Amino acid sequence: MSKVSYYTAEGLKKLREEVDQLRDVERPKASNAIAEARDKGDLSENAEYDAAKEAQGMLEMRIAKMEEILANARLIDESQLDLSKVLVHSTVKIKNQNNGMEMTYKLVAQSEADLKTGKISVDSPIGRGLLGKQKGEVAEIQVPNGVLKFDILEISRD
Repeated sequence: MSKVSYYTAEGLKKLREEVDQLRDVERPKASNAIAEARDKGDLSENAEYDAAKEAQGMLEMRIAKMEEILANARLIDESQLDLSKVLVHSTVKIKNQNNGMEMTYKLVAQSEADLKTGKISVDSPIGRGLLGKQKGEVAEIQVPNGVLKFDILEISRD
């Protein structure tokens, strides 16, 4: 059974565009590469043909995986988010109890995660540890270096 992932409208649009790019642009390129290699003669000793076939196989696997993700993707109406607790697509401001550092993260699907822009996956250790917590609670999160404790300072939609 496949896992349902929740996306913003922007994230779902990017996912669809990537699948379309793979199907409509990359797939024909792979077919052309195979045809060109086939035209070069004996297939039994044609490394270019073998490489093109392997690349096509990898591309088809990637397309199938992306189509599966897309089929199980669900759009979240961010205006309907419950702000009383941390959920997918919540923006949460936390404070590390060890060093006093404050951070703000938006919890997103794994394919939308981008730490540089403050988006972390709900499947990451920190993301899982924050889910369901309310403002004022302490999230104790097991990480490879031990346990991190974060104060939940604020939950919002932005």
